[in-house]
Amino acid sequence: MLIPSAMAQAAGEQPSVLASILPLVFIVVIFWLLIIRPQMKRTKQHRELISNLAVGDEIVSAGGLLGKVTEVGDNFIKVELADGVLVKMQKSSVGQVVPKGTFDSAA
Repeated sequence: MLIPSAMAQAAGEQPSVLASILPLVFIVVIFWLLIIRPQMKRTKQHRELISNLAVGDEIVSAGGLLGKVTEVGDNFIKVELADGVLVKMQKSSVGQVVPKGTFDSAA
C-alpha cells in the first residue's frame, strides 16, 4: 500500500538542463572573482615591480633580506647586504621595493 505511492512520487519531473548547470556556473564565477582574479592582479603587480628594478633601489627579498641593488641582469640581480657583502639572486625573489634610506637606517 505504501510502496506504490512512494514510487509514484519518485517518478516526478526531471529538472531542466539549465537548472542543473546554473549552480555549477555560479560556483565557477564566485571562484573566479574571489581567488583567481586577485591572484592574477598580484602577479601582474609583481611582474611590473621586477621589470622596474634599477641600480640603487633598496629591496626586501622574499626571504626577508634587506639590501641595495648594485647590478641588474635579465634574470638575476646583485644585491649588497652589508659593506662588501654581495649576493646574486633571482629577480623573482624580490618581495618589495622599500623607500630610499631604509637600508642605511637599518645598519
